[in-house]
Formats: sequence, structure tokens, C-alpha cells
Amino acid sequence: MRNIFIIVLLFISGSKLFSQVNNGSSYENATLPSNYFGNLSPEAYQDSIQKLNSRSITVEIEGDTHWTDYKVISHKYDTTYIDTTLTIKKHYTFNFMRKDDFELMPFHNQGQTANNLGYDFNKTSNLPEMGMSAKYLNYKEIEDITYYRVPTPTTEIMYRTGLEQGQVLDALLTMNVSPQLNFSVAYKGLRSLGKYRRTLASNGNFRTTFNYRSENNRYYARGHMASHKFMNEESGGLTKLSNENFQIGDPEYIDRGRLDVNLTDAQNTLESKRYYLEHNYKVLEEKDTTKTNLSNLTIGHKYAYKSKHYRFSMTQIDTIGDAFQSDIYDHTGLKTMDNQVYVEVNSPIVLGKLRAKGNYYKYNHYFDGIVYLDDQVIDQSMKGTALSAGAEWYARIKNFNLEVDVSSILSGDLEGNTLKAAAIFNKDSIFIVRAGISTISKSPDFNFLHFQSGYLNYNWQPTTFKNEQIRNASFDLISDKWFNASANITQIDNFSYFDEYSKPQQATEVVDYLKVKVNKAITVWKLTLDNTLMYQSVLKGNSFLSVPEFVTRNSLYYSSYLFKNKPLYLQVGATFKYFTRYNMNAYNPILSEFILQTNAQFGGYPIVDIFADAQVQRTRIYLKFENITASFTGREYYSAPLNPYRDFIIRFGLVWNFFL
Repeated sequence: MRNIFIIVLLFISGSKLFSQVNNGSSYENATLPSNYFGNLSPEAYQDSIQKLNSRSITVEIEGDTHWTDYKVISHKYDTTYIDTTLTIKKHYTFNFMRKDDFELMPFHNQGQTANNLGYDFNKTSNLPEMGMSAKYLNYKEIEDITYYRVPTPTTEIMYRTGLEQGQVLDALLTMNVSPQLNFSVAYKGLRSLGKYRRTLASNGNFRTTFNYRSENNRYYARGHMASHKFMNEESGGLTKLSNENFQIGDPEYIDRGRLDVNLTDAQNTLESKRYYLEHNYKVLEEKDTTKTNLSNLTIGHKYAYKSKHYRFSMTQIDTIGDAFQSDIYDHTGLKTMDNQVYVEVNSPIVLGKLRAKGNYYKYNHYFDGIVYLDDQVIDQSMKGTALSAGAEWYARIKNFNLEVDVSSILSGDLEGNTLKAAAIFNKDSIFIVRAGISTISKSPDFNFLHFQSGYLNYNWQPTTFKNEQIRNASFDLISDKWFNASANITQIDNFSYFDEYSKPQQATEVVDYLKVKVNKAITVWKLTLDNTLMYQSVLKGNSFLSVPEFVTRNSLYYSSYLFKNKPLYLQVGATFKYFTRYNMNAYNPILSEFILQTNAQFGGYPIVDIFADAQVQRTRIYLKFENITASFTGREYYSAPLNPYRDFIIRFGLVWNFFL
């Protein structure tokens, strides 16, 4: 172990192959690849612009290698670069999810779930999911997997301390074995005991990718395998007496492990494996005398296979209700297979790309047996297929990008359709404006339609549920010079939810939901005030969807280089987060879902964190003092009813990139 430590120290001190210096250059001077704004992803636009306009930095590399050669390719083929800078956005995403949690209220321990402070219906598919939505914070969907193209082997390591006996480590290694073929392998492991009883979290996430392009650029293939396992002990929240002792600040219970909880032996686990392959071949390709592609015809194929298993176990059954037997071991499984074939024309005649596609989808939602109730039989499995067809169109007309995606299920055991359209105006690097509409008809998730449990009251197979009809209009303005803003108005028919008795229901009226979010950073000297404000309103149907009216996050920080030759970049400040009181959803650990509750409102308390982040070469170091106002604002900080947020705690971590 000591030898390994010495080798690491020698490597850090002696490596000069890929070191960062500041010589006045900027990302703004870089030449972007032709497909940089490939498929009109506004998230990728915003991410790219922030990177391009981040503080001036370049990279010194031996030979002909340049920092722009280290490419990151998203699912939609948006191409960015491995970014080793330190920004406030990096601070916001330094958590076990590695995502900005502005619209979330996390539970106290990392690796647990989080309550929603806002909702996003833009990314909804017309195919149902398994459900158990509270287990997916750390889950990587197909759209979350990134691919790479790098001239030298590249590694990123992220580490962060946990809450009591634990930490999270996320490690990535990627390399090109040839200019045409890249591999990557990554693993994220998390274990954290937590401060309260029965809040242990243990997560594992393995993923490996490849992407290949033939030398003549006519054949392209990429794919990945992703494996997830998320285990959580479940406490059911504090007992009534313990909750009272927490609120009055009884000094005997400063050690949170002394507070009693409702469940003493419950735990749930989500396991998932996914295999994904995508490949295409240019059948025809026309060129002019300058050898510039004019048009081509491509045929392609996508394949995705997923298996998921959700388990809930418990032996003290009397705390919840009547049960079939003396202990509970619930198991839910889902297997899906999705095959897509497509033909794509890329030509000036269609102003860009036109793709015709067909999908064959097969699913099996199942349990370990059949449940016989007095008035109903819960089948062991729900199997079916769906055959769909559709088209996608991507076009560029001067400064406008257009995107249309249409698909409809033509036959099978499911019904659904999708229409999404967006127009984006791009004015150099000054601003981007995006307007979009979508309408989606989809079946509710499987756990609304088909569920079994050892508890009598958690068995259902309703026959009256209808497709959800989701209509959304959105507007985005992205500008580093001015401000970032987004507005969404969503209307949902047959909105599916779990009521206060944890029963699946559909709303009896239309749900109208408005969300407006604005972000603006103001810099004076070396001080920056970064402000994000979100306003929300459920204009109709607020009995079924509950959100806080206002959510705000404000960070005031100082940033500057320190010492001679600027070896260290420092970012130190404080973040203030606040959301108004509302009927915060309760958490049900049997379903791993949030349910409605109308007995009490939560919110209206500030969360203040102090942070000191630093960058030394390619290493970013994070030190955070979380919820420092806990002892001043009263014990009103909750993540869900009976589930307090974390007390004041100090967290440390780092992200380290190295290039061999």
C-alpha cells in the first residue's frame, strides 16, 4: 500500500505530459466541429456555451496533440471536450449524482432519494417505465451515457466523503486503441451509513462503452453495457415522539442515532442491466469536385435490452398492515427489448437530415406468482409487444435549426404516440433561443397497472386506467452575455399519482402546470453573485400535483489565482437556497414512490452552505460546510414528512483528471 502511495506521489509531481497553464488563450478562440450543435439539444447548447465562456485556460501537451482532441460525445452526437476547469457549475454538480440538484430536496444521507421541487415533462417517452421512481437519482439512462475519442489514455477520478462511515468514488478510464476505435470503462461505488437509524445507502454503477468508425467513414457503431445496484435501508421516518424531540431540539438527541424510527428491518434494492448497440452504414454517398459531402443515404439499427429487479424485504409486518405471511419479500421484474431500424437521407433537398424509423418493442412485467384476492386476481405477468413507426427531421436554414420527431404505436398491446417539434435560433455565441412543443400519449408506468406485495393493501391490477395525455410548450433563452431563462407550460389529462393511502389513482381533472426559471450571474471585480430563481404554479389540478411556488438559489463567491505563476485557482463563497412552504410529498419505501399528503406544509427555511473550492493543475478540490444555519432556524428542515434533512456537517472531495 505504501509503495502504491509513493508511486502516486511521484506521478503527480513528475508528470508534465498534460499540464494546464494560463497564457491568455480562451475557449472562445477554438474552432468547433461541424456537428457541435448536432441535434438541437438545449442542454448541450447551454453546457457548451458555459464551457466556451469559462475562464481563460489552455493546455500544454507534448507533440501534436491538442486539448480539443479529447472529445466527449453525447447520445445525440453533441461533441464537447474533457473540461478540467473549476466553475460554479462544477460546484453545483459535485454530488453523488453528478447533476445539479436545484430542483431536488435530497434526503439527509447521500445515496438516498430526494423530493421533487420541480418537474420536467419534456423528456417523456410514449413507452411506460417500471416505476419505483424514487430509486433513479443515480441511474444512467441510455441518454446519459457518453462516448469518447481521445489521443492518449485518459482517466477521471471523483471522490467525496459520506455521512458517517462512507464515501463515493467514481472512476473512468477511456482510450483509443486506434484512431477509429475507442473503449471506456467506469465504476461508481457509494456507501454511506448516515446519521439516523436504518439509512444505510450502498450503490454500485458499472458501465463500459465502445465506438468505432471505419477508415472510409461509411460504417459507424457504438454501444454500451450498464449495470446498476442501489440498496437502501428504509427507516420509514421518525416516530411521532422522536419527531417531537427532534423539533424541540432536545440535547439528549443531538446524536441522531438515538431517535427511534418506524421501520427497523426494512430495505429495498433496485438492480438493472442494460445492453445497447447502435450502428449504421452509408449506402450511397455523393461528392463534388472539392470532395465535400453533398448527400448520402444511410441505413441503421438500434438495439436495447433491459432487465430490472426491484425487491423489498421486511420481517416486522405489524407496523404497516395485514400481510399474507410473517415476513415480506416482494420481488418485481421487468424485461424489455427495443429494436429500431431506420433509413436516413442527408441532403440539401431535405435541408438537412430526414429519417424514417420503425420500432418493435417487447416487454414482460412479472412477479414470483399469482395473488388471489376476494374480488380480484393479480396475474403473475403482464406481457406484450408494440409495433411503431415514425420519422425525424433535422434541418438548418440560415441561423435556424429545426427538429421534428413523430412516432405512433400502430399495433400491439400498448397505445401511444409522440409529436415533438423545436426551432432554435443561434446568434453566434451571443445567445440561443429555442421554442418547442410536444404532445405525448403514453400508458402509465407498470407499477400503476400491475403490482404485488406481501401486504394485502399493496396488490392491484386496475382495468380502468387510461393513457396519460401530456401537452407541453417550452421556451429557452441561453446567453452568457445576458441571462438564461426557460418557461414551460404543461397540460396533462389522466395524470397518474399515488394518493395519501398509497393507492394508484388518475386525476379527475386536467392538470395545468407552469414553470419559469431564470439564471443570471453578476461579476464585479473578483466577486460573483450567481442567482437562479424558479416560479411555479399549478393553475389547475393542484389537488394532484403539489410544488413550491418559489425556489431560489444564490451563490456569492470570490474567485482568483493565488501565488506566483498562478499555480492555484481559488473559488470560495456561500450558497443560499430557499423554497416556499407547500404540501411536500411523503415517501413510501414499499413502493419507492412519493405519495400525496395534505396534513402539513413544509419549506420556508433557508439552507446556507459555505464552500472553498480550489484547482491545482488538473485536480479540483472541494470543501463544503453544509447547512450551517441548522441550529439557528429551528428544526423545520425536512426532506419529506418525518424525514429531516441533514444537520450541519463538513464534506470534502476532489475530481482528478490525468492523461497518460
